[in-house]
Amino acid sequence: MNSSADVQGVDECNVRLVDPERVASVNARMPGADDIVDTADVFSLLGDPRRLKLLVALLDGELCVCDLAAITGLSESATSHALRLLRAHRVVAVRRDGRNAFYRLDDAHVRMLLDLAVAHTEHTDAIHPERSES
Repeated sequence: MNSSADVQGVDECNVRLVDPERVASVNARMPGADDIVDTADVFSLLGDPRRLKLLVALLDGELCVCDLAAITGLSESATSHALRLLRAHRVVAVRRDGRNAFYRLDDAHVRMLLDLAVAHTEHTDAIHPERSES
């Protein structure tokens, strides 16, 4: 078994040497500060299991608030609140038909992001130190 001293050194450079060309190349393709913040916001939205469950439900297509509430086990009020937040960040879009609101994923990028995230978790064994093993 590794000692704590062995584990601590894993994320440290043994030799402090900066590759200026590589650093410049990465910085050149780095999104702007506002885009980084907006992207982090999207990941934050996806980080909530209730909102993520709503989005996964929408992978099958458009659904009304009542159906989404039934699928997720949330109240209609909580579902509507989560959908408003997702809509404000352009993760979902809404279509109104009279008094009914039907939600769908905003675009193919959101679908791809969800598909990749779900595929990743289905094909890997994540290590969750906060969960006890049974």
